Amino acid sequence: MQERTPREIVNELDKYIVGQKDAKRAVAIAIRNRWRRLQLGPEIREEVLPKNIIMIGPTGVGKTEIARRLASLVKAPFLKVEASKYTEVGYMGRDVESMIKDLVEISVNMVRSEKIDEMRPVAEERAEERLLDLLLPPPPTRHGPGEGEDGGGEAGGGPAEDTHHDKTREKFRMMLRDGKLEGRTVEISVQEKPMMVQGMVAGTEELGMDFQNMLERILPTRTQTKKLSVREARNLLTQQEAEKAIDKEGAAQEAVERTENSGIIFIDEIDKVAGRELGRGPDVSREGVQRDMLPIIEGTTVITRHGMVKTDRILFIAAGAFHVSKPSDLIPEIQGRFPIRVELENLTKEDFVRILQEPRNALLKQYAALLETEGMKITFEEDAVNELAEIATKVNMRTQNIGARRLHTVMEKLLEDASFDAPDTDHKELKIDAKYVREKLEPIMKDEDLSRYIL
Repeated sequence: MQERTPREIVNELDKYIVGQKDAKRAVAIAIRNRWRRLQLGPEIREEVLPKNIIMIGPTGVGKTEIARRLASLVKAPFLKVEASKYTEVGYMGRDVESMIKDLVEISVNMVRSEKIDEMRPVAEERAEERLLDLLLPPPPTRHGPGEGEDGGGEAGGGPAEDTHHDKTREKFRMMLRDGKLEGRTVEISVQEKPMMVQGMVAGTEELGMDFQNMLERILPTRTQTKKLSVREARNLLTQQEAEKAIDKEGAAQEAVERTENSGIIFIDEIDKVAGRELGRGPDVSREGVQRDMLPIIEGTTVITRHGMVKTDRILFIAAGAFHVSKPSDLIPEIQGRFPIRVELENLTKEDFVRILQEPRNALLKQYAALLETEGMKITFEEDAVNELAEIATKVNMRTQNIGARRLHTVMEKLLEDASFDAPDTDHKELKIDAKYVREKLEPIMKDEDLSRYIL
């Protein structure tokens, strides 16, 4: 976990997400509190628990993006789940414990990737030696007197042949490093694990069984010979050597610790499992989902294929639009486990103008870069940006408010002709102003029924 101050975290989030100051401050403080906890003594450290956050706001205002960018920023294992996909025992759906198991797998992959990167210099050296063995096989092994198959003599060349081979090998090494052998073809033996049938035995992890590993040990590993270019073979051999060099057990243990201390689970659509207690209908199942989630959020121990995982210090960020239900419709125990509540604001026309231009991944930059691959240069005038923001705002007001996602639909329709014709047109420069925007979008805007489907 990197030692970033809350202000630094908010500044980084500002590069990608417009507005929503309260939500950014809340998540920044939560992340900083994790670092603060690690600075405490052992006794009090165990008593400090994360303060889970619930984000309230309509779709498309940045709830998921804030959590995703935050996790990427602090290099934390991150998992996004939808509350509506889980259900209580006895109903069709996923077991709530699966979110912890999925988070551990993500953490394991993160740690393995880091370890492989650390071992890459050593792995590249070993891969080079293996490549040289494939390009220039070593001379036959020499036997001493009486050691040959027929009881005497030497089966291979003498010291002079070995010296010649070593010199040739060094020449090949230099050619390999200079990239002169990239087009050559070599044969490599690759071991492939047998494909597992998903969901063969349900509930085996709860019984303490690692069924997948057990099957991998029982079923034979298939070896396949592949013909690859030197360039492809180098990448494959480097990966193989790096994986051999890492301590898999140690990496798994580190991944479990990282999950426990810095994991983030984003539970979207929490409002879909909130319902008034009528005692009948789907509300019974909704409350069941909440009650099944409660032990995970409160803190329990989940058995995974990589070991036992405590969920006490995993940060849970829930989000929902709450159009129909209210946060108070959640069961009291769940409400108590999300002490920090932040309300995200609806996006205005001014926000849309900023979203189109300011972020590092701004839509205008993305579309300009995409069409530049076809040699077409696109420039957006200031009045065009204002017109696009105005149209997106009007469509959100007239139809369903989907927030910033409306900009994607508007931009796709605006540049549909340019994207289609770009490879074939000779005119490789396009200037987009307010007039161009109106010409492309006004016919749809006037036809209200059509705009409901297209925009």
